[in-house]
Amino acid sequence: MAQTPYEVLGVKPGASADEIRKVYRRLAKQFHPDLNPGKPEAEARFKSISAAYDLLSDPEKRARYDRGEIDESGAERPRYSYRGHAEGPGGGKYRPEGEMDLGDLEDLFAAFGSGRQRGRGEGFRARGFDRHFTLTVDFVEAATGAKQRLALGPDEWLDVTIPAGLEDGQVLRLREKGAPGFGGGPAGDALIEVHVAPHPLFRRDGDAIRIELPVSLAEAVLGARVEVPTVTGPVTMTIPKGSDTGTQLRLRGKGVQRSGRPGDQYVTLKVVVGDSGDAELAQFLEGWAPRHRRDPRQGMGQGGGRP
Repeated sequence: MAQTPYEVLGVKPGASADEIRKVYRRLAKQFHPDLNPGKPEAEARFKSISAAYDLLSDPEKRARYDRGEIDESGAERPRYSYRGHAEGPGGGKYRPEGEMDLGDLEDLFAAFGSGRQRGRGEGFRARGFDRHFTLTVDFVEAATGAKQRLALGPDEWLDVTIPAGLEDGQVLRLREKGAPGFGGGPAGDALIEVHVAPHPLFRRDGDAIRIELPVSLAEAVLGARVEVPTVTGPVTMTIPKGSDTGTQLRLRGKGVQRSGRPGDQYVTLKVVVGDSGDAELAQFLEGWAPRHRRDPRQGMGQGGGRP
């Protein structure tokens, strides 16, 4: 017996849309063909997961499935049942419980996206099904925009434009890049859920990019001009004299590169003393510290102050 979409995703029938989305993202990452090369069982599982999510992520489809109007594949269930010939008029073998008229046909074809039949002999026409994919992009590409090639299947590729500012979990819709239509109907869409890979240096905060920058004691005390990485390439930044750990500096326009309104990059300084065995530095501080007494913990209170 075929699994229900709920069983495929491993969620209860009463699961919320947010819960279903989170489970789908986790399973899609786990079984995506790009991450499981040469494993046909993973590809088959990925397809069944995508089909289940396609049905359950659409509120209308999910409601119709729960009412028993469509099956696990999204196909219409029979709306008319038949009883034995003894009930048929004139000894007929079968009799439908309901009478199918033109309106019923219109409802049936509309469920497949075909619209109204205009006359006998006119072919069945319907929109193709949407296809669901996942794509992982580099942090910098998501911040600045890029193009990526997505594998749709064997020898089937699609060039995807990654807009600057794309966020993790965002879904891109590519019109008529899904399954072909029926009877000359339009193709479905390709729905691409994009995941942004984390970066070892950058952290995103809305349209701002944040980074922690190590600086030497000399650079912090005396000031300096240092090179700082950004999503658009390294730039030179001035460190003011007397900077402490935690000092925050701003690089305008070096954050997420949205067209017309790029964000800023915020650089938080982290003073690194370095090798504590520097005898010359230790000798200098031994003479300097007694003449410049300052308690950096002043105001913290004794035994722990109030939060």
